[in-house]
Amino acid sequence: MNYRLIAIQVGDLLKYYTCKNEIERAANSVFNFSREDFPNGAITSERAKLIHDWILTLAKQKMNNDERNELLRKFLRLITPEDKVAEVEKILREAGVNLHIDETLNEFYSKNYHHLICKHCLQLYKQRNYFHAVFEAAKVYNKMVKEKAQSDKDGYALMMDVWDCKGVLKITPCKTETDKNVQEGLKFLSAGLMRAIRNPTAHEPALDWPISKDDCLDLLSFISFLLRQLDKAVYYKGN
Repeated sequence: MNYRLIAIQVGDLLKYYTCKNEIERAANSVFNFSREDFPNGAITSERAKLIHDWILTLAKQKMNNDERNELLRKFLRLITPEDKVAEVEKILREAGVNLHIDETLNEFYSKNYHHLICKHCLQLYKQRNYFHAVFEAAKVYNKMVKEKAQSDKDGYALMMDVWDCKGVLKITPCKTETDKNVQEGLKFLSAGLMRAIRNPTAHEPALDWPISKDDCLDLLSFISFLLRQLDKAVYYKGN
């Protein structure tokens, strides 16, 4: 297990989402040893350095790996906001830490979803509330498109307007035939999401319109793809 890599990456990830007092309180509630100093000139944030030093101090303790990993997870869980849990656990997995996550959650984490999917849908997925996990994801996409496009429209009408080649959101220059096909394709994918997924989940009872686990995972992947396209899109005012 590469604890040094974990210490650096987790510290860098969480430095904006916690404070020194919170880090110290969490460490003192979990660990029964004192923090040591591990100089690292590349770390300039005091909060990142605190996290770094606590994790490396833990790595030096004489205990078996399962005990050490469990203490690490308890410490990180106390200082990690809910929408960053998936990113922290991805760092741990890639560094070789056994997380003892049930297989259902492994399927979710393995998809490497857009961070907004993790933020808004993870808890619902954990509860096996697949219907509302998909509904939340569709709502998030709709909201983020509205905000980036600065539009008052909603749902299907919003997507058909802002993603059009004459709309305000562009992922291609819309010059060549291929450009136009890609842009139009994203428009219809987004509009289809609103018609086929967002609207039914908004208006139909969950018992009458069930969503299976496999369908949930697939739909979240689709919406994650759309969110990443939105991240790349450029706003063209006045089109």
